[in-house]
Amino acid sequence: MAVRQIKLSDIVGGGYKDFWNTACRYRVVKGSRASKKSTTAALWFIVNLMAQPQANLLVVRRYGRTLKDSCFAQLRWAIDRLNIGQFWKATTNPLELTYTPTGQKILFRGLDDGLKVTSITVAKGFLCWVWIDEAYEIREPDFNKLDMSIRGKLPKGLNHQLTLTFNPWSERSWLKARFFDTPNPHVFAATTTYRCNEWLSDEDRAIFADMAEHNPRRYAIEGEGQWGISEGLIFDRVKEQDFDVRELMRQRLPAVYGMDFGFTDPTAFVGALIDAKAMRLYIFTEWSGTGVTNAEICTGIKDLGIMHERIYCDSAEPKSIAELRRLGLNTVSVTKGADSVRYGIQKLQGFEMIVSPACPGFLHAVQNYTWKKDKNGMPTDVPEHDFSHFPDALRYAVSDFRMGGFRIDASNKRYLGL
Repeated sequence: MAVRQIKLSDIVGGGYKDFWNTACRYRVVKGSRASKKSTTAALWFIVNLMAQPQANLLVVRRYGRTLKDSCFAQLRWAIDRLNIGQFWKATTNPLELTYTPTGQKILFRGLDDGLKVTSITVAKGFLCWVWIDEAYEIREPDFNKLDMSIRGKLPKGLNHQLTLTFNPWSERSWLKARFFDTPNPHVFAATTTYRCNEWLSDEDRAIFADMAEHNPRRYAIEGEGQWGISEGLIFDRVKEQDFDVRELMRQRLPAVYGMDFGFTDPTAFVGALIDAKAMRLYIFTEWSGTGVTNAEICTGIKDLGIMHERIYCDSAEPKSIAELRRLGLNTVSVTKGADSVRYGIQKLQGFEMIVSPACPGFLHAVQNYTWKKDKNGMPTDVPEHDFSHFPDALRYAVSDFRMGGFRIDASNKRYLGL
């Protein structure tokens, strides 16, 4: 094999020296958007797999279906950036990358079922490294199962290491308590920002400058990599938990659906089951998209299996509601009265919310949905616009709910499951 010299600093850039060199078992990086955390991790793995002929890598996200267009693509980008594509083979069924001179593997798995990854083995060498991307989506019990499966004696020069990369959406995340709050000699924990990304354009940096001026709370998370705060949360009775949707439907809990329109902001769709007796909402399905057409919205929702069910929508978009009806969705307009936002929030605050692991977007939104503050830093009774889209969709979904149940007429019995 011909030897070609490359200067890693020209490929990787700055800001990640300690990340690159640490041998800690847990290498954990939270960071702002565009902070290079995923691209740097991808480069590290490719470089070091080629340097360690007995090493293999397992790449994990919460849902396996998201890996192809995220980590798999990122690692292929790293291979291309290093100009070594002739030494790597990529397959999509199964999703794998193989370093052809040695047969080393990069394997990809979803962690929606923790048992899926506990018995993974490799034909050559050792499975010693794990990369968990979007780690905020991972549940701690599933992480523990994965952590315990990465064990065993390794040859000199190799070490077990789990790398976690994520955006710090909520300070309630188990990641904060476990890796950031208490010093641990086995943990390397760092926060990075877009400032260490020397390849951003002036236009990219202007986006962050505008965010800092007009959306300071969002900027704290997405620009500075700070934890999303829970102070002033609008909904505080929220928990993520698995539940059997079919069993709840067999108990005749009505299903309701709502949608908040956006374009520059995301369009958000959510479905929930209502236990009126226990005052509990089970959030079981979601969809969102930014800059999407009505046809794309229709396709996304139909792909969830939603066809004839009534979908309550923002009345400010009558043309979109009408077009979606022509496309085959049963969209209807929500009647808005005076102070409808505050009234709808108060209605939702009467419920406990149980959020399915299949709805990370909704969970992320309600864990960051807060009241605005006045000039003195005191909370008002007006919600922040950021993170409002999924909560607004849920407000619309339950718009026909009354404390005694639903307002029922002949036209909507079918769509409420009654």
